[in-house]
Amino acid sequence: MGRARLARLHGIATSYEPAPGRTVHIAEETAVAVLAALGVDASTPQAVRTALAAHEQTAGRALLPPTVTARTGRPPRLPDLPDGTVLSVRTEDGTLIGAEVRDGTPHGGTQHPAALAGLPLGVHDLRADAPDGRTARAHLVVAPDAVPAPSGRTHGFLVQLYSLLSRRSWGMGDLGDLADLAAWSGRALGTGFVQLNPLHAAVPGPPTDPSPYRPSSRRFPDPVHLRIEQIPEYAQLAGDARARADELAARAGELRADVLDRGALIDRDAVWALKREALELLGTVPLSPGRRAAYCDFLADQGSALDDHATWCALAERHGPDWRGWPAGLRDPRSPQTARIRHRLLDRIDFHCRLAWFTDQQLAAAQRAAREAGMAVGLVHDLAVGVHPSGADTWAQQDAFAGGMSVGAPPDAFNSRGQDWGLPPWRPDALAAAGYAPYRALLRGLLRHAGALRIDHVMGLFRLWWVPQGRPPTEGAYVRYDGEAMLSVLALEAHRAGAAVIGEDLGTVEPGVREALAERGVLGTSVLWFERSYAATATAADGSPLDGDDPAPASTPEPAAAPARILAPGEWRAGCLATVTTHDLPPTAARLTGADVALRERLGLLAGPPEQERSRAAHELREWLGALTRHGLLPKGVRDEEAVVRAVHGFLLRTPARMVGIWLPDAVGDRRPQNLPGTWDEYPNWRLPIAGPDGRPHTLEELAASPRLHALMRELSSFAG
Repeated sequence: MGRARLARLHGIATSYEPAPGRTVHIAEETAVAVLAALGVDASTPQAVRTALAAHEQTAGRALLPPTVTARTGRPPRLPDLPDGTVLSVRTEDGTLIGAEVRDGTPHGGTQHPAALAGLPLGVHDLRADAPDGRTARAHLVVAPDAVPAPSGRTHGFLVQLYSLLSRRSWGMGDLGDLADLAAWSGRALGTGFVQLNPLHAAVPGPPTDPSPYRPSSRRFPDPVHLRIEQIPEYAQLAGDARARADELAARAGELRADVLDRGALIDRDAVWALKREALELLGTVPLSPGRRAAYCDFLADQGSALDDHATWCALAERHGPDWRGWPAGLRDPRSPQTARIRHRLLDRIDFHCRLAWFTDQQLAAAQRAAREAGMAVGLVHDLAVGVHPSGADTWAQQDAFAGGMSVGAPPDAFNSRGQDWGLPPWRPDALAAAGYAPYRALLRGLLRHAGALRIDHVMGLFRLWWVPQGRPPTEGAYVRYDGEAMLSVLALEAHRAGAAVIGEDLGTVEPGVREALAERGVLGTSVLWFERSYAATATAADGSPLDGDDPAPASTPEPAAAPARILAPGEWRAGCLATVTTHDLPPTAARLTGADVALRERLGLLAGPPEQERSRAAHELREWLGALTRHGLLPKGVRDEEAVVRAVHGFLLRTPARMVGIWLPDAVGDRRPQNLPGTWDEYPNWRLPIAGPDGRPHTLEELAASPRLHALMRELSSFAG
């Protein structure tokens, strides 16, 4: 009982419900391991008693929690404080505001009768001085009630950037292609946004993990996405450097031809080898005075975070990409050994800082192109749920991550084995102690050049399933985060950036989470195939499948229970991004033709006998064809693939959804998923270019001229932007 109580005091759930009416209690060994990751020794009964006593003593003496939140126009959420406690707030701009607790309520005196209810937005310092001599300090986050909403209703494309090749890219889609897609689609098609895969920095290879959901760093984008020729210094190359750059560009043309004309997979490592050498050449070109000043401003703005990231990159060149195996002194970013090697590696650190600057500039140019093309939102960036345990972020911010833990999902009705995604979670206590500074900085960086942000597995703002290292996912536990604080920080940073927020809320969502997100203006994610009326369950009240965006190889089966009915368009929620499919699900043409079942059968991924799976898929398709016909979107008896694709998107237009996303491969009839959960080497996840029905890759230029794409977009022409 003592250990369970200790776990609950530290936000660890001692049980969970994998199915309605079934409660599973976590193992004591799990509780001990998770507590240890939070810095609490619970290994013996005496240790438990000591930890409980320490917690009670600390709680009894504490006046304030590490972080306090408030919403605009309302006083902070303060614990009960003794009358006579003097409160003082030092705001971000240095203004000092005071109040005194009387009758349990802070009063600001005659000049500021509601001082703590009218605090400006920001992260301020709060101090409390009690009459008994106790003193406490806390971070005070004052946030708006909600994140900004998209301007009107809008529609746009969803695309994995690497898959979008033009005849100018170096073997994979790049930021030049992104700017061109935004400029073309905004001007010619009236789209309002382009939603991307995470562009986070990857752990370097070879081989580099191609998944964008297992990055080295979420704080900085990956320079592999650079369009080399658009870096101003490229035009200044001369002599041997110019000749070598031309050779590299020619070799990049061969890589591009391999993918577009000869059926090769996208080879990120080969692309990066060429770009890296080209970038080394650009490093020899002196910056002009204006460019040098802009670079210095960027360095000052990014501060120690960029210095740490670039240092990790430089050290990884010498010692490999897993910092846990580096010489002992270098595993600590603040050690004397690391300080000395920073000095010795200044040139390499500057090289990696410059790459971050180049990438930031091209991201800014892409968002500028989107807005100039009339897009209401522009770029929608994607925040992965975590980072690789050996990468730059975990090295630089070790205190913020729970060592020996991995994020995953518990067993449930869809997956009896649970999931382990191999991503270390943030420590909620460390975030609170730091005033959520790591989280704030992460959001601020992602929102620099974004009109909106998609948050993968948004439920993680409230709780995450922690799996102790070496144990199966079945032996994990849910750890609670302060959802109000996480949402307040999100609302503050989104407000400052003027950006909307989309939460990927598919899968297991605990009661109240969707309501809390909606109350703060965070849009949900609704996928056409899963918007049905189901009998209520504890795991997926909306009938959604498991979270298909999770980075671990895990199946994404359809709901097992028979649905009551397909939801009519008017029954959809308005506060969502509505899509027909996603990057983890079969393209629409694959569902319509049965190619998705055939692929999973070939790879041994079917949940039941092939005949049964084909019958189930055919039955579901007949249901949808009937629904489309009843709603007047598809003439009776018409089964033409392109007509059905247009009809399902027309169905989305009839919903009240604030945003409608068109999976770009759907627009040209691609039958191949970009990622097939449940596979690793068996399927080329994250390495396929956008292709037509026959599997032939389509360039950006061909997409822009595609009759099939234009016919689909004409279906959207009545959409109110």
